[in-house]
Amino acid sequence: MTQQDRPEFIIEVLTREFGDLMEQDPAAFRRKFRKMAASPFAFYRGSAALFYADVTGDYADDRYLDERTSRVWMHGDLHAENFGTYMNASGELVFNVNDFDEAYVGPFTWDLKRFAASLALIAYGKALSDDVITELVTKFGRAYLTELRAIAVGGDDAIGSITLRNATGVLRRVLQQARLNTRVELLAAQTTVDDFERRFSLGDGVHEIEDDTAAKVRDAFEHYLTTLPEKTRPVSTSIKDIKLRKGVGIGSAGLPSYNLLLEGHTEALENDVIIYMKQAQVPAVARWVEDDRVRGYFRHQGHRTAESQLALQAHADPWVGYTELDGIGQMVAEVSPYAADLDWADVNEPDELGGVVADLGRAVARMHSVADDESSHDLVNYSTEESIAAAIDSDEAGFVPHLVEFAHRYGAQARSDHQDFVDLFRNGRMPNL
Repeated sequence: MTQQDRPEFIIEVLTREFGDLMEQDPAAFRRKFRKMAASPFAFYRGSAALFYADVTGDYADDRYLDERTSRVWMHGDLHAENFGTYMNASGELVFNVNDFDEAYVGPFTWDLKRFAASLALIAYGKALSDDVITELVTKFGRAYLTELRAIAVGGDDAIGSITLRNATGVLRRVLQQARLNTRVELLAAQTTVDDFERRFSLGDGVHEIEDDTAAKVRDAFEHYLTTLPEKTRPVSTSIKDIKLRKGVGIGSAGLPSYNLLLEGHTEALENDVIIYMKQAQVPAVARWVEDDRVRGYFRHQGHRTAESQLALQAHADPWVGYTELDGIGQMVAEVSPYAADLDWADVNEPDELGGVVADLGRAVARMHSVADDESSHDLVNYSTEESIAAAIDSDEAGFVPHLVEFAHRYGAQARSDHQDFVDLFRNGRMPNL
């Protein structure tokens, strides 16, 4: 494809991915696209469909893929801002990959390439040189491979989950900040107390719902409870209030999401819990993975999203589950007070960035390793870490340079695509908007 053909290709891919939703809610997509127009990285975040069209087309290179390494449970949207903290089922704060809306089973290298290119965009936005970008991607790739091999041999060399016990530098500060958060602060931000009872506050993006819709949400909630493991089923199951939320995140444009306020484990108001029930969508990567075993495994997209998070996170959030609303799959999880994202604006110098990306490489290796033959599902029934390590052994010397070359090349492509996208959008060439 020539660069002259690129604008039409961008329109084609984004229309195929979002066309129906754009037609249903053009205002939501105008907001989404304006956010994407803000920077090359913001565009990259919101255009996973374009990335997958490229890595299966002009940017395809399958040198490390075989029958097994093409069937790894992958994150699906592994860019630099999809990392943060969560409170696991054991009550421990963990820094790890987050946001599993795009998760699927496919080639492990697609995750690594998507992250490497995003890292190149982050570093370019900080005016760092190509040599520094090469160094950062190299540190990520080496840390990934070192941790993966340590997990594969089963020794004590694997770092494991990043927690307050072993985190250092930037990631330790993120965990410490998350530890300072409280449920009381979260409730104060999203709710009010009227006549001695707590209810959601109305405001920007928060809307009342009709009684019949509330009844459907309550029925869906009852079904959701049956999807939670008995041993981790939360005590809080009494609904106090329900509201519709719109405009939640770049990736969720046009998709309805309901917040449910639940009675806590005591009658004290500070113990109340907020969960969300969000319509799940077909992940961008699924359109490019031709595997009926994977496609047939999931009941609906809500089931896929929940199962993926449970598979990819060791000791995941105990509230993660799924349900259906009007026959459409929904993902359900807690709006956690202990979630804190890694803020790249606070990480600018190469040495500090290097420490962070090495930690992220280890986190990704652990993610790729947990959802295999030793997990609770049977979709990936072999050791992924052993399979990936064996595939890399076929050309170990080329593994990191392969990621580095892709990061530079696709980072430049994304910057060019961003400019094309801005011109297309501002000149009214995106359909249905």
